[in-house]
Amino acid sequence: MDISINPTMEAYGLIINGKSVQTGHSFEVLNPATEAVAGLASLAGSEELDEAVRAAATAFDKWSELPESMRQTACLDIASKIENNADELARLLTVEQGKPLNGLGARWEIGGAVLWTRYTAGLSLPVKVLQNDDEGKVELYRKPIGVVGSITPWNFPVLIAVWHIIPAILSGNTVVCKPSPFTPLSTLRLIEIMNEVLPPGVVNCVAGKNELGAEMTVHAGIGKIVFTGSCATGQKIMASAAKTMKRLTLELGGNDAGIVLPDVDPKQIAEGLFWGAFINSGQTCAALKRLYVHDDVYDEVCNELVAVAREVKVGVGVNEDVMLGPIQNQKQYDIVDGLVQSAESKGRVLLGGNPDEIRKETGGKGYFYPLTIIADLENGDRLVDEEQFGPVLPIIRYHSIEEAIEKANDSSNGLGGSVWSQDIERAKEIANRMECGSVWINKHGMIQPNAPFGGIKRSGFGVEFAEEGLLEYTDIQVVFS
Repeated sequence: MDISINPTMEAYGLIINGKSVQTGHSFEVLNPATEAVAGLASLAGSEELDEAVRAAATAFDKWSELPESMRQTACLDIASKIENNADELARLLTVEQGKPLNGLGARWEIGGAVLWTRYTAGLSLPVKVLQNDDEGKVELYRKPIGVVGSITPWNFPVLIAVWHIIPAILSGNTVVCKPSPFTPLSTLRLIEIMNEVLPPGVVNCVAGKNELGAEMTVHAGIGKIVFTGSCATGQKIMASAAKTMKRLTLELGGNDAGIVLPDVDPKQIAEGLFWGAFINSGQTCAALKRLYVHDDVYDEVCNELVAVAREVKVGVGVNEDVMLGPIQNQKQYDIVDGLVQSAESKGRVLLGGNPDEIRKETGGKGYFYPLTIIADLENGDRLVDEEQFGPVLPIIRYHSIEEAIEKANDSSNGLGGSVWSQDIERAKEIANRMECGSVWINKHGMIQPNAPFGGIKRSGFGVEFAEEGLLEYTDIQVVFS
């Protein structure tokens, strides 16, 4: 709920024109592991959004004219700042998001933010000569768009903010970022740290409810929206952005399929399958969300997956031995629980499925859901067809490769997929027939900064990362001389 600022708990301020701004009102951010208040964030409205856009537009004039080398240096300085404040950011991230400090948790996310920032800082946008002969010279320039609106989700609030912001400012744009209302604190602090090395107005941050994001999509002062989140919200953004012809990059939901071939060693691949599905408690757009296993190895793969899952500790993320945390919010918890309940009568629950047991272990507090594996499901079951975005994996038996490919492609999403086999060339052949933007062999979801990442179908359009992702933040100008 919205509240007046509590004098005993100062709200994290908005970052506008290089300054921390308190608005006089704030909203609570809950710790999903305890349901206690993790902190307060200043609440932005239309006035603060307009102020942030004006600051970004003013800063754009000088920032876009700087030599590329100076913007590259600024990005490297940001990487060092993030690294120097890594422990603070990681602990704040754990408290508001719920992910553990260790494993593939908060410290890993902050390390990834440093890695991505440094790699992206090394990219460049040179002038491309298309023609240079007696008939004349034709050059292609990549020019920044202007003010970029970044709308980030709650699953990786620091890392995804970096994915949006760093290529935007490297290419000469300025930014207004709006984090998820579930996890604004680490993003506000991240952008405050960025402003220690950037000129005022280059990167701004406004925290608020979903209505604020909707305002950004129609704001005449914003030239591009980059959004990571659900398909439903992406559709709304696409519709409202049309009024001002905004450029868009939409990285939307995924329902990634994995295909396990009969030649695998189930014990050898079990850990990779598990973390491909359950990283960040399954709250990852490119997590493995449907697993198709050949009949010859089906029972063994199921058994080995359960064995791995039983060894993974779920709990409050500030405890150093915890490997996975809670679902981030009550709304998502209810979605996951509903999908599991719909599947229990149709499939065979191999592990989990009863949230009451884990809530007893955690004292009844927090949005903890047990690691759940349900076998013997089929396409058409809700848990297979819908993105669960939680610590649950459905397993589907298949008898022929053609059947597996057909079922894997039978989805309106197309973000990622994977093939598991000892025959790499055969796996690549199958990968090329999968309808998705990225396919991994014998692993899943391992994105990296030098490889473009994006979806097809309802999983969005445009790409992030590498040179192709950097180009998304530019318009083309061709000069004939």
